[in-house]
Amino acid sequence: MASDAPIPAAQPDRARAASLFAAPLAMLMRLIDWPMQALQRLIGERRMAYVFLLPNLVFFSLFVFLPLIINFIFSVTGGAGLFPSERPYVGAQQYAYLFDCGSFLDPSSCREDHFWRGVSNTARFTVFQVTAMVLFSLLTAVVLNMKIRARGFFRAVYFFPVLLSPVVVALTWKWILQRDGLLNAAITSLGGERILFLVDPSWAMFWIVFVSIWAHMGFYTLILLAGLQAIPADLYEAAEMDATPRWRTFWRITLPLLWPNMIVVIVLALIRGVQTFDEVFVLTGGGPGTATLMVVHYIYETAFANQVQNFGLAAAASVVLGVVLFALTLAQLAASRRKGAA
Repeated sequence: MASDAPIPAAQPDRARAASLFAAPLAMLMRLIDWPMQALQRLIGERRMAYVFLLPNLVFFSLFVFLPLIINFIFSVTGGAGLFPSERPYVGAQQYAYLFDCGSFLDPSSCREDHFWRGVSNTARFTVFQVTAMVLFSLLTAVVLNMKIRARGFFRAVYFFPVLLSPVVVALTWKWILQRDGLLNAAITSLGGERILFLVDPSWAMFWIVFVSIWAHMGFYTLILLAGLQAIPADLYEAAEMDATPRWRTFWRITLPLLWPNMIVVIVLALIRGVQTFDEVFVLTGGGPGTATLMVVHYIYETAFANQVQNFGLAAAASVVLGVVLFALTLAQLAASRRKGAA
């Protein structure tokens, strides 16, 4: 019988070690238990939830709400002072300066043309990057959901770039794409001429879109892959029994059931695209000229990098960006609720 089996020698040692740790742990729990019980008697059981939420609320207020309030104060004040008390109130003057344009489609007609060039570049980047990101992520998720050899390995490979810092990713690709980089070395070894990938405006925009997709695609692929795995297999079996073509199965079954995940991916990709900064700053620095200048990069330069620092104008631009991001978030919530109601 199992009870007659000899007890392994390791078991008494484990039990002894557990007892050594159990006594101090029990003492610590009693020390914590006494003030928690006293507090619960004082404020009531229902209010105890606020006690556990309070540390998070304090940190959130200090590092999110307070900076938002200070940023808004800076956006309606002027001058070169760093402290709010040193800055005179100017109302909506900073916003009026930003939106003083002959035509919003022509940045050169605006007083603050760099801001609108950043808006134009950000919009162009976001459209191309998000469209390509969603399509490639969907294609990759569909392939990785199939029964292919070494599927786990390929899933890990596609997700690996997400674990890297955006700065590390950008530095790696800059080493590949620079004038004397790895890609130009390969081109010249085949008899071609060097291409200035990061200096030519058309190439620079292409490569920042490519690097951004390469760095972040794994995250969105994972979301879509989770959605694909949640689709019941019975639906595909029924479609197979009816001899439904694969493209029709994808269009009629996969895509509609995957749409909630697609909404999340699209909105998250839009928000990330609008906020893009790290890869572009390291790869091109917004150049050549202003060919790859983004809105966040404009805010950074206006507030910190320019010789004359304009905190108020940068704060106003960041408030405008925040409103856009808030609108995108509301769009996500509205789309999700509409799909859930349907």
